[in-house]
Amino acid sequence: MNHEQQVEHMHNQRKSLSPKRGVQRGQSLVELAISLTVILWLLAGAIDLGSALFAWIALRDAAEEGALYASLYPTVDSNNNGRYDNGEPLNTAAIAARVRATSTNPVNLNDAVNVTVNVEMTSPPCAGGAVTVTVVYNYRIMMPLTSTIIGTNTIPIRASATNTLLRYSCP
Repeated sequence: MNHEQQVEHMHNQRKSLSPKRGVQRGQSLVELAISLTVILWLLAGAIDLGSALFAWIALRDAAEEGALYASLYPTVDSNNNGRYDNGEPLNTAAIAARVRATSTNPVNLNDAVNVTVNVEMTSPPCAGGAVTVTVVYNYRIMMPLTSTIIGTNTIPIRASATNTLLRYSCP
């Protein structure tokens, strides 16, 4: 056997002993596709969770702002005497407007379809009583396939704040 034949013989032996490169390349591509899908899905979930947390913080701040405003102006003082008189309406419209004015990003609180504001006060609404402001937002899930798994594409996020009424004295 001459030198060229020996090299060719060794090359053929090496080919038969080593695993097939095409099969390995295909297997690696499948592994990459599966693991990349899982990693991207987990990353999307982490981003969605962070966005929902950010929305909850905005709701909490809005509820606290509403409770603070309600503690100072719980009712409409129709006769400007500085105290609560029977029949004076609660100041819920102004309190809800104050809550809605606190944020437009990440949650547009002016969106009456996805955001509800609820105000509850002790009766009668006098100094020393309590006011609770609750804000609920229907958070839309951005992560793919999650809505099919949990059955809905929105999750209600709720934040509430309670404060002591500082005004008005009762008769």
